[in-house]
Amino acid sequence: MVVNLTKVDNHKTLIRYMPIPKKYMADFEEGGIYHVYNRTNNKEKLFLTDENRAFFLKRYKEILSPFADTYCWCLLSNHFHLLIKVKTEKAILAYLQHKAEVELTVTEKKFLTHRVDNLLKVVNPREHPGNPGITLSELVENTFKRFFQSYALAFNKQHSRQGNLFYRPFKRVCIKKESQFTMAIIYIHANAAKHKLVRDFTAYAWSSWHTIISTQPTLLLRNEIMEWFGNLEICIQTHKELAVHYYDCNIAIED
Repeated sequence: MVVNLTKVDNHKTLIRYMPIPKKYMADFEEGGIYHVYNRTNNKEKLFLTDENRAFFLKRYKEILSPFADTYCWCLLSNHFHLLIKVKTEKAILAYLQHKAEVELTVTEKKFLTHRVDNLLKVVNPREHPGNPGITLSELVENTFKRFFQSYALAFNKQHSRQGNLFYRPFKRVCIKKESQFTMAIIYIHANAAKHKLVRDFTAYAWSSWHTIISTQPTLLLRNEIMEWFGNLEICIQTHKELAVHYYDCNIAIED
């Protein structure tokens, strides 16, 4: 929820709460593709060193990879962008069931308790309205929050900072159209140029672009991206042709 402050009679302040549009607060569903992004409070710096950026990616991999696969990403000075695909509930349940009980978070325990009956029998939440438990969407959302908290605690400690680092709530847009998917990939890779950090997005170090066009091992869904564009050559050409349009126009989906 966005808060607008307006002066009244030169003394009083009128507080208006502007609800965030629902499209930016999409529910997470298994197999769903989402553009997830967030910024810092008051446009503070999210990263002060390359060590911060590397730690952000490390914690993202450790915390989120069991719940979602990643197509691409980009880290900017005060915000970040991710394009993810939520894993199937079956895969997530399998991961949680093999995780040591002492390592399970409260949210993960509630998710398991509600869904797993005798001998891995999955319980349908709709059949138990009196005990709604934790939904898959809530599980993924809370996992993102845990990731943000983990990074913020480390960042604050290293830089002698206090208070919330990230804006709340974080935004996520469900990608439903083919055109949206193409746009999201290119727009995320070109975001550094949009914000004038570089003139050519391919020169920016902190995005997944360099991994996508390489052959080095990766957890990114690189093969799916290559299949989407056709091949590496078409992928590179399409990025360069459309990137200029995306960061020169007034599209605000990621701001």
